[in-house]
Order: sequence, then C-alpha cells, then structure tokens
Amino acid sequence: MKQKIKIGNKEYESKKNALNHYKQILNSYQFGEILNANDFDDLFYLLVFDYSHHQIDNKNESNNTEATAIEDKQIIPIIVEIKVTKVQFDTKCFEVIWSDNFSEYISYISIINRPKYSADIIFSKACRNAIQDDLIKLKQSYFKNNAVDGYVKCQETSEKCSWDDLVVDHRQPNTLSMIIERFKEVKSIDINCIEYVTNMKNQLFFKDENLLYEFINYHKLKANLRIVKKENNSKRTGMARVKQTSKDLKIL
Repeated sequence: MKQKIKIGNKEYESKKNALNHYKQILNSYQFGEILNANDFDDLFYLLVFDYSHHQIDNKNESNNTEATAIEDKQIIPIIVEIKVTKVQFDTKCFEVIWSDNFSEYISYISIINRPKYSADIIFSKACRNAIQDDLIKLKQSYFKNNAVDGYVKCQETSEKCSWDDLVVDHRQPNTLSMIIERFKEVKSIDINCIEYVTNMKNQLFFKDENLLYEFINYHKLKANLRIVKKENNSKRTGMARVKQTSKDLKIL
C-alpha cells in the first residue's frame, strides 16, 4: 500500500509522486539559474522536512536557553537563494546559499527516501556543522590573498574560478568522514550517549561545548584542505597521499 507523504503544505500520494515533483523543478532550470518564489518555497519546506524527518530523543532536544547559546555568538544566517548548479558528470543539483556565504548541495532523492537517522549519522552531521565557520573563513582568506578581479585559481585544475564555483575540499586520505571516524576512536566516544542542540538553521550541534571544541581542534590538526571546483570535489585526482604538500591549506 502506498504511503502518503506531506512536505510543507503539499501532500503527495506516494514518495514517487514527491520525487517526480522535485525532479520536474530541477529539470525546469538551466545551470546557474535561481529558483522562483514558488519553487524556492517547495525546496525550503523540503529542508524543513529533512530536519524533522528524524526524531531526536527528548534528552537531545534543545530548550530555548541551550538552543540559542550558539546563536548568541554570531549573526543568525538565513537562506539567500536556491539555485540549480552543475556537479560531477554535468548533472544538476540544488544548491542552497546562506547569508553567511556558506553553500551546500542538497539531494531531494536522499531527503525523501532517507530512513530515520542513525546515531552515527546524527553525530557526523554535528561534526560537519561544527567546522563550517572554519571552512568559510579559510575560503575567505584564500580569496583575499589570491583573488584577481574576483577570481582565484582552482588548486587542482588551475582554472580561474569565482567564489560560487569553488568549495573547500578535504584531501584524501584524510577525508572529513575519515577524520570523524578517527576522532570517535581516539576519544572513545559512545555515539548513543551524545546530546545535541539545534540552531535557527535547524543544524545540529553538540550540547557539550567541550566536545564541540575538541572536534574543531582535532579537525584543524588533521585536515589538509584545498580550494577546488565543485564538480571536482569528489574526484580529487592524484590526491591520495598521506604526506602534506606545500599547496595544502591549514586552518589557523
């Protein structure tokens, strides 16, 4: 029996119908085009659906004081725009751009088909969110030091690219996933005992600030980073070396 699914104020007869709706939106735009108001709303509600799809235990839900503790330290970012962008193999993907210059790809297929989050996935999300400020500052610093007429060279292809064309990439083998796994091992972390809070972007953070900053510092130590074209982000051609090179960027 097909199960209905509700995203925002729209109800779909099945997941397949919901997938077809977002596929039609994606295919109706050319690379680089910004979503119109109606399609923006549908993607916004998909993001809300993404974060509400999993249930965090009551002990992990944030109260007003705890949830705003992180936000008190910075301006609360908002979604500036959502556009269709080119990723690997010239395929289309939705890209969400926030007011703090952070952007992220989202997969409507993964969001709609995603089962309830496991403790491992939730922990990884919190780790990724913990370092976003560092990654943004690194990218800003690279542009400040290297930009000519608003363009810098991709560190893999040497092609001149704009801010929107580039992302911060973790060079293999120390991918972010590997750094997170190693961090759990080194700290002997029981992921089933971790508590979380959320910010105004519905992003998960560790409730324990000591754990938050421990991961931030561990990531600084282990990550070798490059500024590369988005479509090359998953390729990392020739980067599977352990030894740090002169081109690698480090968070200070």
